[in-house]
Amino acid sequence: MADWIEAGAKAPDFTLVTDDGTKLTLSSLKGKPVVLYFYPKDDTPGCTKEACGFRDAKLQLAKHEAVVLGISPDGPESHAAFRTKYKLPFTLVCDPDHTVAEAYGAWREKNLYGKKSLGIARSTFVIDAEGRVAKVFKAVKPDGHAERVLEALAAL
Repeated sequence: MADWIEAGAKAPDFTLVTDDGTKLTLSSLKGKPVVLYFYPKDDTPGCTKEACGFRDAKLQLAKHEAVVLGISPDGPESHAAFRTKYKLPFTLVCDPDHTVAEAYGAWREKNLYGKKSLGIARSTFVIDAEGRVAKVFKAVKPDGHAERVLEALAAL
């Protein structure tokens, strides 16, 4: 397991498939801030609450010209259904081998009811227009998270 990427570090670049089956490269978004958030699974209660928080903050995010990317191990079909069901106005990215999650440190050991397993730790990385990590949110709680991300964007 990799350590967390910290603020000030260059954001690890990646090219992955998105919810519509196309490929997206992080470095192609240079010039705009990016909100890269890692979540465990499509259409589960916490992940839905977090995604809908970003959806509901769409206008405020647009004021910062921020690109929101949700990333999980789910495939394009699952992502597409999740996006459609909740009218999510941003791209969902597929990381089936969790290589990007590992690069950012979001692939961690979890302990649920005494059972240890590896999985996505809900976390968000605010990346500035130059491709550097400006803010890291670890162990994210979905309630009010979009507002904290907006505060971080305002500080860029």
